[in-house]
Amino acid sequence: MNWTRRLRLQHLHLLVSLAETGSISEAARVSFTTQPALSKWLKELEDDIGAPLFERHARGLHLTPHGTQLLAHARRVLSEMERARHNLDTLQGGSTFRVAIGTSPASAPNLVPAVIMAFLQRHPKAQVTLEENTMDTLLERLEMGQLDLVVGRLDNYAPRQALRSERLYNEQMRIVCRAGHPLTQRTSLTWDDLYAFDWIVWPSGSPIRSKLDTALTHAGRPPLPCRIESSSLVGNLWLLQYSDLLSVASERVAEHFTHRGLLVSLNFELETMGSVGMCWRDEPFADASLPDLLDCLRKTAADEPGRLNSFLNPESP
Repeated sequence: MNWTRRLRLQHLHLLVSLAETGSISEAARVSFTTQPALSKWLKELEDDIGAPLFERHARGLHLTPHGTQLLAHARRVLSEMERARHNLDTLQGGSTFRVAIGTSPASAPNLVPAVIMAFLQRHPKAQVTLEENTMDTLLERLEMGQLDLVVGRLDNYAPRQALRSERLYNEQMRIVCRAGHPLTQRTSLTWDDLYAFDWIVWPSGSPIRSKLDTALTHAGRPPLPCRIESSSLVGNLWLLQYSDLLSVASERVAEHFTHRGLLVSLNFELETMGSVGMCWRDEPFADASLPDLLDCLRKTAADEPGRLNSFLNPESP
């Protein structure tokens, strides 16, 4: 008999508990079972599979390659069942769809909110969950089934077996600061002018930081005088408004905040381009809401930034 047919959801929860606690006794405690029963079940499962799932050490359990593989599948199944519960609850509550979207700061200010509004116009009773985070974290959650769609910078994106991706547009990087910053009074700027001020930079490994580092490399320049390293778009915006700090932002983000009088872009060209795109799971039985969600994103991304601003603020000049 195929061993997968004997697995139940509670068994998948047990596997996750073993991996997270690294201890049979602790996993038994949090799962409200006994240690002998859990040990017996784990041995039977490993015998059925024909390979150990954990290595036993004095300090606890460590996943084997087989265990890592099975754990990833278990987490996806549990995520899908949780989403199924939410979707059925949504239907009982009168809604049509429930979608979960992940966004990086590059697309958070206007693109994704505009997409959500367009989607809700098509499906007025739909429910939307929005999460902002780094692309690495969002893509992991997407693979586990905890998100339906991820929108953000694809500059550092490497193809993944379980995901599909699509570029939406390319854009320049802009150096931003507060209105009234001393450098806004100059008609031409040099790298030396920029090095005279402290900077807020995004964390190493983030797509926008990689683009900035590339621009510095092309210019033959050392690292910028970094005072603050931050991945918080809201925090960076506040810090820039109340200081002479400089930072870098994608063109559409810069225009979004310039349109509202919160920041300005300096007259300095960074010789580097970035791309924004979307990722979703490559699976035969996708959620029924996904095609409409992707269509809303493609059409909204094709709009000029000014039209996005007008869409989000219809009464603004």
